[in-house]
Amino acid sequence: MIPDSLTPTPPTQALPASGSLTADQLRARVLHRDELCLVIDKPAGLAVHKAGRITDHLELYLPHLAEPDEEPPKLAHRLDRDTAGCLILGRTLWALKRLGQMFAAGHVEKTYWAVAEGIPEAETGVIDLPLLKRIEPKLPAGSLAGAGRSSWTILPDPAGQPAVTDYRVLGTGNGRSWLELRPRTGRTHQIRVHCAAIGCPLVGEPFYGPERRPPGNLHLLARSVAFRMAFEYAPVSAVAPAPEHMRDALSACGWQGE
Repeated sequence: MIPDSLTPTPPTQALPASGSLTADQLRARVLHRDELCLVIDKPAGLAVHKAGRITDHLELYLPHLAEPDEEPPKLAHRLDRDTAGCLILGRTLWALKRLGQMFAAGHVEKTYWAVAEGIPEAETGVIDLPLLKRIEPKLPAGSLAGAGRSSWTILPDPAGQPAVTDYRVLGTGNGRSWLELRPRTGRTHQIRVHCAAIGCPLVGEPFYGPERRPPGNLHLLARSVAFRMAFEYAPVSAVAPAPEHMRDALSACGWQGE
């Protein structure tokens, strides 16, 4: 079960020792910028916003990306704290509304890379499993560690919301697989639960693998995004580099660098 706060320890690759980003470090992570939006390479280990006990999060640093006398950009969607890669920010109210509509309609093309424990039976496939968020009741105060806090988990369940993920095996090695994943829907933890459901939990998976592991080393990258705000605007595409903590595992599966 997953605590509300979702507070994994930071991975070795992403953040300075202080756990925060400087202005220069964040600006160096900009993959695309135009008058309506930005795409940044979110570091693994940094939550996108405040939640529960999380006090260090990306929204604190978004003013670093604003021009003088400009409002800071705002999140157009979310990534899990331990997921690295492409994150879209809106720079205007119209852009944020438009991006919200596009995500809801499936008009933002998202591609993920992952390294999984195990190899799917087929080289390509579709994982079509509805997902249900189950809330566990709070424990009575004074009864056990963690008392007074509720927790939740995501489960494959026919009663859940529709969730569909396309996958393709890009390489294998040492009993692991390098996967390209394209979610058709955007459910919480969708890729992580879907991969575990076909017997291929992600490397570093703290919650959905066969055993509980410390968070902070999830091998999941939001590799690319592509979209077009409207016909009068140029198409936007961005590709995030493989983060340091995934490179050895990717190389063992046949990845030869960017």
